[in-house]
Amino acid sequence: MTVTNSVGSSSSQSRRARLAAAATPVLPGPSTSAVATGTTVAGDIASVTLSSAQLRLDVAPLLGGGVTRFDYRGEDGLVPIFRRCRHVARDTDPNELSCYPLLPYSNRIGGGQFSFSGRSIDVPLNRDGEPLPIHGDGWLAPWQVADTDHQSVRLTLDRSDGKPYAYRAMQMYTLDGPVLIVTLEIENTGREALPFGLGIHPFLPRDAGTELSAAAGGLWLAGDDWLPMRHVPAPPAWQFGVAYPLPETIVNHAFTGWSGRTAVVWPKRRLSLTIAADTDYYVLYTPPSADFFCFEPVDHPINAMNLPGGAAANGMTVLARGERLTRQFTFTVERTGIRSTTGARGHGRQ
Repeated sequence: MTVTNSVGSSSSQSRRARLAAAATPVLPGPSTSAVATGTTVAGDIASVTLSSAQLRLDVAPLLGGGVTRFDYRGEDGLVPIFRRCRHVARDTDPNELSCYPLLPYSNRIGGGQFSFSGRSIDVPLNRDGEPLPIHGDGWLAPWQVADTDHQSVRLTLDRSDGKPYAYRAMQMYTLDGPVLIVTLEIENTGREALPFGLGIHPFLPRDAGTELSAAAGGLWLAGDDWLPMRHVPAPPAWQFGVAYPLPETIVNHAFTGWSGRTAVVWPKRRLSLTIAADTDYYVLYTPPSADFFCFEPVDHPINAMNLPGGAAANGMTVLARGERLTRQFTFTVERTGIRSTTGARGHGRQ
């Protein structure tokens, strides 16, 4: 994590590169890294594709800058690493995406308000059917393509007129061999200092043999509204110190004291995914009988602003006007044997 005061801007070369890419899209081949622009049959949804010898990534800037496809190039073709988005159009529900950013905060805010620096901050509802504000507004907004090259794409979002959070944000997707690197950055453009947080929300395929290794010291037990009520040590069934089958019952909790490194293992597919981030928390969501689960690296737990000690004591970063927060998330895909013992032992700090 870094906090700085600098402000950057796109160069004229970047703008020319974008225009050239749009005018002459390049279709990625099996052993190239390229950027392609296209539209779906539903119309007017630009898709940016990054492709390497090992990976393929599709990003939809207008859909929260989210990922619609992240695949590994296996011996028998492309294998989903993130759950694929089956419907890519303007009316796509964000929770149908493969992954999306969480900013300027993650998950729910209890009562839609919090106190900070002697002020009462009201946070509006942001999604139909949700009784509380959730995940900020980055995942619901159209992003702009700032620049691209053969390895990455950088997107920007300007919410300087937002209330109570006024900010500018950037997210960059980069393919480096078998690794996807996602970088998020946010700048406070408001008049007052506020607590900010970042995270990422991937949807991962799940079958009967899927295993998770994600060592953590504790977790926040949640009530019926999924807001945290009490912090406890992680129970044995949810410790995930080594690769362990996912629980069959629902889990929707924020885990604390994370090492910053996690392994997801698919023995049947002979693949593993190592997730690393410079954060201390993750949210695990395992809906029963679903063909996916969510492992969300975040820098603060659910409702952090209203937990004992307040936002700063629970992982959020207070940014004054002009200050920035940056975090990085990496996803490394590897072939494995029939069974992997790779775990989340040790730190994975960036």
